[in-house]
Amino acid sequence: MVARESRRRRLALLGVVAVATVVSLTGCSVDNAFAFGWPQGITKQAHAMHGMWIGSTVAALIVGVIVWGLIFWCVVRYRKRPTDVELPPQTRYNLPIELIYTVLPFLIIAVLFYKTAIVESNVDKISAKPDVTVAVTAFKWNWQFAYPDAMDTQNQPVTTTGDSDYIPVLVVPTGESILFTLNSKDVIHSFWVPDMLFKRDVFPGPVTNRFEVTIETEGSYVGRCAELCGTYHSQMNFELRAVSPAVFQQYIDLRKQGLSTPDALAKLNLAPYATTTQPFDTGRGQRS
Repeated sequence: MVARESRRRRLALLGVVAVATVVSLTGCSVDNAFAFGWPQGITKQAHAMHGMWIGSTVAALIVGVIVWGLIFWCVVRYRKRPTDVELPPQTRYNLPIELIYTVLPFLIIAVLFYKTAIVESNVDKISAKPDVTVAVTAFKWNWQFAYPDAMDTQNQPVTTTGDSDYIPVLVVPTGESILFTLNSKDVIHSFWVPDMLFKRDVFPGPVTNRFEVTIETEGSYVGRCAELCGTYHSQMNFELRAVSPAVFQQYIDLRKQGLSTPDALAKLNLAPYATTTQPFDTGRGQRS
């Protein structure tokens, strides 16, 4: 009995050492180690999705550990020994066990379904009066961003349009609700900012997709098209530039005066061009 208890302690200690070694070798913090590869995200909505991911993964691990433990226990406990002359007794019916493996999965599914419905409703929620509205127009193979509530000197919405030589920079404020309206000029595209842990398809025609986020962290974040849309789909990128509300208002004021996006950003001592991605030389001008 003492030998068995000692063996269990050694196995437990070995497991702890193995986990600590893996964490150390990967150079991860404790928070990152238990994030299971899922980034934290930069929006309130991303944090909710991050929590659901972690909860679902932990639940799956718990179920997996129980199943693996039962399998290995059966392998060891009921392995055939040289002295065995007949099979161990077979149990055909066991009402408690049958109730457990019927009810328990149903409860797990119900909890996950409830949590998913709550998080999805939160992510898709749109307030009555968002602080900022951005109209996103996708086209082969670039982006156009407009601020319908901000008019320039030509009485047109302040707009930033990308082309083959310019990665469009979308400037947005932190700490404020931002409503994105999405539409396409040609085929289906997909608006994706990986650091937001979120993407949404962009459809042509009268259908307009919408979503709302509140960005919490300032910085520059790469944006991409996540829908295979044609030859230069992989180079259909943009940059999301999150700044403080005060800087954002200064940027909008400069754009209203007629300054371009690079000039307005330079005026605010910010990088005038995208820092997370760069234009791709398609070579189309070299063709005969």
